[in-house]
Amino acid sequence: MMRADDESECHPHDLEGGGSDLEYGYPEMNGLSSLNSGPHPFNQSQGNFDRQRLLGDRPRTGVYESIMENGLEAIEHQERYENLLKRAQTEDLSEVSGIGCLYQSGVDRLGRPVVVFCGKWFPAHNIDLDKALLYLIYLLDPIVKGDYVIAYFHTLTSTNNYPSLHWLKDVYSVLPYKYKKNLKAFYIVHPTFWTKMMTWWFTTFMAPAIKSKLHSLPGVEHLYSAISKDQLEIPAYITEYDMATNGLHYFQPGPPTS
Repeated sequence: MMRADDESECHPHDLEGGGSDLEYGYPEMNGLSSLNSGPHPFNQSQGNFDRQRLLGDRPRTGVYESIMENGLEAIEHQERYENLLKRAQTEDLSEVSGIGCLYQSGVDRLGRPVVVFCGKWFPAHNIDLDKALLYLIYLLDPIVKGDYVIAYFHTLTSTNNYPSLHWLKDVYSVLPYKYKKNLKAFYIVHPTFWTKMMTWWFTTFMAPAIKSKLHSLPGVEHLYSAISKDQLEIPAYITEYDMATNGLHYFQPGPPTS
């Protein structure tokens, strides 16, 4: 919250009269008039004080301009999102929906919708990314009105499945605040070292609002403490990889956490 700068208690008029002997009829003091013609230390300090007050007012204008710019930018983002939402509700997105890489799968133990994203099935370099964004909005817009969680499976992904950071940043910036606020957990299952490094970098410098909501899990069964097994529908290749890597029943779920 901004606070207005305190007005100075020092007024120049309170200090006038220090060299006014001539006004009171003292001719012998006329010789001192020559001293008043040069720069006086007080006059210099007063000038500096005035300049400081003038300079001190400048940042306030900058703050107002910044607020206006941020407000206009927020309006532009909102208008862009609304246009994308209209397109998502009217355009044919079967090219993306048919892939099956993004879908809702039941609810977690607290009743929050679970959104599943399978990284291996996302052809980042062979898909219309504009339509991918539209399908993301089409699926999530009704969900993010309340709390929700995301389970991202990095299982057996390759460089062909990795979108550019520029595109990820653009997606993050266009999504309204409700997407970040109502996201309560983002689970990354079967992460690699690359995944951990990139998610750290992305959430540190581009998406700090969701950094504390990230959870890297080495196996599927670690999800069962938050999501019941019968609420989690995932492709067979994920469970097969999980069993080959971690074995059977390697994790016993505990009580649900918020």
